[in-house]
Amino acid sequence: MARALLTAADVKGAWAIVPTPSKEGASDWRATDTVNVDEAARMVNGLIEAGVDGILSMGTLGEAATMTLDEKLVFMKTIVDAAAGRVPVFVGTTCINTRDTIALTRQAVDIGATGTMLGVPMWCAPSVDTAVQFYKDVAEAVPDINIAIYANPEAFKFDFPRTFWGQVAEIPQVVTAKYIGVGTLLPDLAAIKGRIKLLPIDFDYYGAARMDDSIDAFWTSGAVCHPLVSTTLRDLVVQARASGDWSKAKAFMGRLAPTAAPLFPNGSFKEFSTYNIPLEKARMTAGGWMNAGPCRPPYHLCPETYLEGARTSGRMWAELGKALEAER
Repeated sequence: MARALLTAADVKGAWAIVPTPSKEGASDWRATDTVNVDEAARMVNGLIEAGVDGILSMGTLGEAATMTLDEKLVFMKTIVDAAAGRVPVFVGTTCINTRDTIALTRQAVDIGATGTMLGVPMWCAPSVDTAVQFYKDVAEAVPDINIAIYANPEAFKFDFPRTFWGQVAEIPQVVTAKYIGVGTLLPDLAAIKGRIKLLPIDFDYYGAARMDDSIDAFWTSGAVCHPLVSTTLRDLVVQARASGDWSKAKAFMGRLAPTAAPLFPNGSFKEFSTYNIPLEKARMTAGGWMNAGPCRPPYHLCPETYLEGARTSGRMWAELGKALEAER
């Protein structure tokens, strides 16, 4: 029996982007079986108990490009079992080609994942036709999987233009997208005609929500530094929409926004993207809520000054979370 698919309207609230916690020694290329399954299960259970609305995993900071197939399957099963159907769980299944992507996506369905967070294969920069056909092929081959498009221009050498969004919005399984930036948000919303829920990053959520009422969900890697920060942002925007008074949500963004600056070396997203994995994992571990573990090769090298900025960002986020706890 085919599984019921989500719709864009089903995607709401705070969606946590999670790392794949690793064991000590995972930065050594000789390491095998690097997934810290206990920490992974604890992370997912803790996020759900804290009130997040969904889990997105195995993207860039989730180290999908550096895990073995066996490790990917172990991690998928661990987090799906830990969630136990309480919230949707999307797992990354992007591979270097369409056939391997389809095979892994089918395995994700068998494990019980709600959906896939799917970027285009990384080798040649794709044309719009190539990118659209890739999503069509995966959707046709795996009709009972929900698809979240992983729209990261730096990772995938693709700008995700409006013409792309207009075409993938015609694919029923494409229900949401991990979205970066707000500069083209309104034209992209016009192109998708309400068929895809675009998820801005937590730092952009307040501004995006003010721009369009359809923006009622966001992605947050900061949730694993302290989940209360992410759920507070969600709840304040809900309250603002209900009352028409955005002052509390705006004031909260004044507290949250400064935590972003140390994460981006020299204020550059491009520079951040070069060291995305070690920076995010350093930030997460420094937050003290979880242990993301060391990075898998080859993306385990990073300038120490950059890492310290990321740690500062994680500590700032965690301090904001502790302040929110005290204010309750």
